[in-house]
Amino acid sequence: KMREILHIQGGQCGNQIGSKFWEVVCDEHGIDPSGRYAGTSDLQLERVNVYYNEASCGRFVPRAVLMDL
Repeated sequence: KMREILHIQGGQCGNQIGSKFWEVVCDEHGIDPSGRYAGTSDLQLERVNVYYNEASCGRFVPRAVLMDL
């Protein structure tokens, strides 16, 4: 059974912590800033769909909601 996580971050502190979180997740999965896979190991693509949706153009889009006032 595949699980999907929706990441929600809010406020200045939440968005700053969330930004670092996404840096780490992108690095672990080999996803570059444009959303394209640029990794070196097939293991990086395992479970990538937990945090990302794969768009039809081959880019990985984070499943996230960001809020701030």
